[in-house]
Amino acid sequence: MTDQNHLPSNHVETDRFHPLGTKKHLSLFERFARSASIMAGKPAAFFAALGIVLVWMATGPIFGFSDTWQLVINTGTTIITFLMVFLIQHSQNRDTMALQIKLADLIIAVRGAKNELATAEDMSERELTELHKLYSLKAQQTLKHLEAKRKAQPKARPKAPAPEVQPPRA
Repeated sequence: MTDQNHLPSNHVETDRFHPLGTKKHLSLFERFARSASIMAGKPAAFFAALGIVLVWMATGPIFGFSDTWQLVINTGTTIITFLMVFLIQHSQNRDTMALQIKLADLIIAVRGAKNELATAEDMSERELTELHKLYSLKAQQTLKHLEAKRKAQPKARPKAPAPEVQPPRA
C-alpha cells in the first residue's frame, strides 16, 4: 500500500481507516454531537444566545419581573447547560482519543522511542506520576548537557565590516 504521497506505507493494518470514508461509520449521535459542537463554537451561536437573553431582559417589564419570567430563563439555561455537558464531553473524548492515536503512531514510528509510551493513557495515576518525574529529570539533565556544550564551544567572532569602496574619481 502507499500513502497520499505515493510513498510506501508502514501502516498496512491501519490503512483501512482512511480519513475520507469515516463519516459513513458515525452513529446518529456522533453526527449530531459533531455538528452541535461545531455550531456551538461559532460566533452566530454566541449572538443567538445573546439575542435570547436580550429579548428575555426586554420582556421583564412586560411580565413585571415575575417569578415565572425568571423561571423561564433559569429553566432554559439549565437544560441547555445540562445537554451541552454531554456533547462537550463526547467531543473531548473523541479529540483526546484521536490525539492519543496520532501520538502513538509517532512514537511507534520514531526509532529509539520507547514504544511502551504509546499506551501511556492506560497507565495508573501512580505510574504516570513516576514517569513524569523520570522524564522531568531526563529533561533537566538534557538541558544541563546542552548548556555545558554551548559554553564549551568557542564564541564565533563577529565579522569585520567590509571596507568601504570609494567611487573612482573622474
